[in-house]
Amino acid sequence: MTPGPDLQQLIDTIRHDAGTDDVLQQLATASSTISDLTATSDAALGYFVDRARGAGKSWVEISSVLGVSKQAAHKRFADSWPVKLDLERFTLRTKVVIQAASGIARERGQGFVGTEHLLLGLFTEPQSVATLVMIEAGLTEDAVLAAIDAEAPPTAAGDAATADELPMTPRASHVIGYATEEALLLGHNYIGTEHLLLAFYNYPGGIAAKVLNQLGLSEQAARDGVRAALEALTKGK
Repeated sequence: MTPGPDLQQLIDTIRHDAGTDDVLQQLATASSTISDLTATSDAALGYFVDRARGAGKSWVEISSVLGVSKQAAHKRFADSWPVKLDLERFTLRTKVVIQAASGIARERGQGFVGTEHLLLGLFTEPQSVATLVMIEAGLTEDAVLAAIDAEAPPTAAGDAATADELPMTPRASHVIGYATEEALLLGHNYIGTEHLLLAFYNYPGGIAAKVLNQLGLSEQAARDGVRAALEALTKGK
């Protein structure tokens, strides 16, 4: 591995760039240089994290290589990680749910797609695994809608709600990213509504996760429900 500059080389470079013996000017130059180095280092590391994600590596694998926790790796790099929808792996029902979420946001007068809109979007596919799991747990569309209204009431339609394409909130984007991870962790070569449902719980502060927990569908209950539903489908029940 090519070694980077050692401490003395870095000090000498900063002194040279400062062009003066004034200690405060040298300090200012040092601060600027270190900030630039940090930003460049983060960008370089982020580039290779993105490549690993694009190659289908999970946050668990990435965090292990980086020597940090999964949460720390995700917190550091996920905000700059653009969600790339691998449409070939998304089931038709999942695509419909994501598309429906945008329409639901417009109907609620909101110019963004949040986790709550994705959650409501699941009910547009009543036979999807995720929706069947929610219904089995006693969660109706009306109950979910009422709980969401309590957390984030609909607003009067504005200019933002008429935009050609509504942006996703960071949480909604990352939930979709986590759906991909849930699929990988379960050994599935597709991304279904069940993976989207489980992904909500990665953001317990998100409206979707709050509503699911409030209505009695905990993360463990959701995982058990998904497992049971998939086993039933496999057996042809």
